[in-house]
Amino acid sequence: MLISAAYAQTTSGLAASPAAGIAMQILPWLLIGGAFWFLLLRPQQQQQKQLKARINTLKRGDKVVTAGGIVGVVKKAAEGAENIEVEIAPNIVVNVVRTTITSVTEDKSS
Repeated sequence: MLISAAYAQTTSGLAASPAAGIAMQILPWLLIGGAFWFLLLRPQQQQQKQLKARINTLKRGDKVVTAGGIVGVVKKAAEGAENIEVEIAPNIVVNVVRTTITSVTEDKSS
């Protein structure tokens, strides 16, 4: 015969209990989940916090990009106001909802 019999073996007393066996099966998944959170989710949450802080502190002269891809310079941004005025071309000012801003690219000195 080419197939030999396989026998279950334990190397220590830990694997003898069912709870230890379950823990040893779950432990790699917990480690993978922890690494996933630490490497992917946590940095993304920090970037979102930073963007939210920058959006809340927008001021005149900041260059912004909206969710629709419109790039412009902030002309009027009242503290706590939902809408801000953004100049997208010379003498063309549009009202933009503050939450649609996806990035603040740079500060221009006015």
